[in-house]
Amino acid sequence: MKRTFLIAGAALLAFSGCKKELLNTAPYDQLATESMWNTDNLTDLGVNGIYNALRQGQVIGGASGLELYQYDRFSSTGMTRDAEAMLQGTITPGNSLFSNNWKNFYEGIIRANDAITNIPLKSPSDAKKKARLLAESKFLRAYFYFRLNQVWKGVPVYLEPVKYNDFNKGRETEAAVWDVVIKDLTDAINEPELPNKYAKGSAGFGRVTKAAAYALRGKAYMYMQKWPEAAADFAQVKTLGHSLFPNYQLLFKEANEQSDEAVFSLQNTGIDGLGSTTQFYCGTRSSFGSCWNTYLVSPNLVDLYENIDGSAFDWNKIIPGYSAMTPAARQVFFLRDNLSAAEITAAAGRGADMSKYLPAGNEARIKKAYENRDPRLAANVITPYAAYNGVIGAGPGTTFSRFPYRSADLTDLRTDTQQFFYYLYRKFVYEGNTELLNRGFGPIDLPIIRYADVLLMWAEALNEQNDVAGAILKVNEVRARAGMPGLQQADATKGTYVTGQTDMRNRIRNERRVEFPNEGVNYFDEMRWKTWKESTFKTGAGVQQVWGQNTVSYTWPGDYLYNWPIPQAEIERNVNLVQTPDWPK
Repeated sequence: MKRTFLIAGAALLAFSGCKKELLNTAPYDQLATESMWNTDNLTDLGVNGIYNALRQGQVIGGASGLELYQYDRFSSTGMTRDAEAMLQGTITPGNSLFSNNWKNFYEGIIRANDAITNIPLKSPSDAKKKARLLAESKFLRAYFYFRLNQVWKGVPVYLEPVKYNDFNKGRETEAAVWDVVIKDLTDAINEPELPNKYAKGSAGFGRVTKAAAYALRGKAYMYMQKWPEAAADFAQVKTLGHSLFPNYQLLFKEANEQSDEAVFSLQNTGIDGLGSTTQFYCGTRSSFGSCWNTYLVSPNLVDLYENIDGSAFDWNKIIPGYSAMTPAARQVFFLRDNLSAAEITAAAGRGADMSKYLPAGNEARIKKAYENRDPRLAANVITPYAAYNGVIGAGPGTTFSRFPYRSADLTDLRTDTQQFFYYLYRKFVYEGNTELLNRGFGPIDLPIIRYADVLLMWAEALNEQNDVAGAILKVNEVRARAGMPGLQQADATKGTYVTGQTDMRNRIRNERRVEFPNEGVNYFDEMRWKTWKESTFKTGAGVQQVWGQNTVSYTWPGDYLYNWPIPQAEIERNVNLVQTPDWPK
C-alpha cells in the first residue's frame, strides 16, 4: 500500500522545477503557488511533497552524509572509513554539512508553510480531508524544526510563506523554537480527523498519526527536560496501540516493517529515488550490488553488548591480559587459521605479537568472544568469522568475515577496506540476491521513531523523576524482546543489579546505544546528554579496526561542537543572524 503514497510523491518530483537554493521562494514544482492547491489531486501532491522533503540529501552517486542513519558515524557506536572533519577537530562553519542540513530542513519548512497557509484558502478537497492534511503538515513542520533545534539550539522561525527578501529574521532562542514544535504537534494531536494509527496494509500507512505526534512531542519535551509531560505523551503512544514486535532480528525485514512497533517511518520502496541506500553504503562487495561499506561499526558498540546473563563483557575473561596489550600487538588474536609464511611475516610487520598465534585454533579462540552475548550483537553486526548470507559471483552464497582477506577464497567476505579488519553492519544490509533490485534503492522502511525508542525515552523520563522502579519496567520490556535478563534491585550479586538513579541513567543510555545502531539515534542522544565528548573522543579514539587500532584518529577541539554553527553563507546573506559562540572561521 505504501507504493501508492510514494508514487504520488514521485509524480510531484517528476515535474519538479525546484531550485536547490534555500531562499528560493518559487514553488517546488512548476505550478505557481496561486494554482498549486486548486484541485484535490494537486492538494495531495503538495502535501506528499512535504513528505518527500524527508529525503533531502539522499543520493546514490556517493554517500551524502545527510541521511538519518548516516549520522551514526559521529556517535560512539559507528564510524566511517573516510576522515571526517567533525571528528578530527578541523570543521568550520563553511563546511557543507551545515549548509546542506540548513537548506534541506528549511526547504521542508517552506513546503509545509505553503500547505498550511493555502489548503484552507484554496483547496476544494473535502473538509475532513483538509483537516487531516493540515495536521500532517503541522507535524512535518514540527519535525523539521525539531531537527534544526537538536543541533543549532535556536534558529529563525518562519510560519508562513515568505518572499526571498523577507528571509531576514534573526535566531529565536532554543526554548522559543521548542515552543513552536510543541504547538504544531499539539494542534496535530487535537485534530479529530488525524487517525490514532494506521493498521498494517492500510493505504495510509506511513502517514502522520496522533501516536506519531505524541511520540515526537514527548521527544521534544525530553530536550526541554519536562519529564512528566514527556512520560505522559509516551504513555499515550502505548494507549493508541503501539507495541514491540516480538523478534528483534526479523523486525528489520520488509515483511515486518509495518508492525505496531513502527510509529513513524521513512517509507521506502524499490524505485529509484524512493528507496533505502543502506545496502549501498553499509553493505560490502559480497552484498548484492557490490557495495562500498562506507559506514562501519565501532568496537565501542561491540564491547557494550553484555553477556547473555546480563553481566558486562570483559575481553580479559576471554583472553587474559588482552587489555594490557597494545592494539597492534593484539591483532594476532583476530588472524585466520593456517596463515602462510608471507601472511605471518606481514602480520608481524604490522606489530602483531605472533608468539600468541594458534595456527589451528586462532579462529575458534576469538569466536568465543562473540558467543553467549546479547543477541542484538549478532543481529546488528557482522563479527569476525561470522557468516553473512550475501552473494558469490552472480548467485546467493554464504561468506565469512576473515582476516587477512584472500581473493582466491570465494567464501571470504570482500570489502572495499580489505587491507583493514572492521566490524561491519548487518542491520539494513540485505541478504542474498532477491531482497532488492538495486543497491541504491532498497524497499525496507527506515524507522524515524519506533516503539522501542518510545519505551526507552519513557524509562529515561521516569528515572529523571527518580522513579527507578518504573524505569526498570520499561527497559525490561526492550530487554525481554531481545532475549536478555531483566534489570532488578533484589540481588546485588548479579550483573543486572541496579544501584540507583545514576546507575539506571547509565544503563538506559547503554540500552539505547545497543538497541539503535544504524538508525540515526545515537549521535543525537549523545548531543542531548552532553556525553559525546566522553563517549566518542576518549583517549586514543578514532576509526578503529576490530582490535582497537586506529586508522584515523579523533581530536576534540572544544565544547563548541555541542552547538552547530550557522552556515557561513547564511551569516553573509542575513545580517540579522548571530554566529554560534566560539566557532572558528
